[in-house]
Amino acid sequence: MYSLRLSYLERYFRWQSIADQPMIYSMTREAIVAPNSPPAGGPYSPIIRYGNIAFISGQVAINPTTGQPVRDSFEAETHQVMLNLRMQVEAAGSSMDRVLKTTVFLEDMDNFARLNEVYKDYFPEPQPARSTIQAAPPGGYRVEVEAVVAI
Repeated sequence: MYSLRLSYLERYFRWQSIADQPMIYSMTREAIVAPNSPPAGGPYSPIIRYGNIAFISGQVAINPTTGQPVRDSFEAETHQVMLNLRMQVEAAGSSMDRVLKTTVFLEDMDNFARLNEVYKDYFPEPQPARSTIQAAPPGGYRVEVEAVVAI
């Protein structure tokens, strides 16, 4: 019985190889920085692309042209966050209709309905999966959004 198993395994691995070399699949991890985007606020990459997936770090309401926070209103802040997210998604080589999942960090859950009013305008149907967590984003911002996107 043991010799049959070994024979089967030998045939399987020979079938799985090319020119008697085992097949090796590798993907590289690539850091991407969007041109004209706000600088990262710490020791992390704004975008990591791994194969056909990109991970977008949390975006806050910084105007990329001026480098200043957008704090006119909750809606204005949320629009700027979504514009920054779109800039990162496009820099990764994708588009908002290919966003698979977002995580929203919301300082005050009383703003949940206001967030949804702005958020829905940036994603076509079907909208991505989403988690919303009550947490205070750094820097006194009221909303932060990160995303996972297909390339």
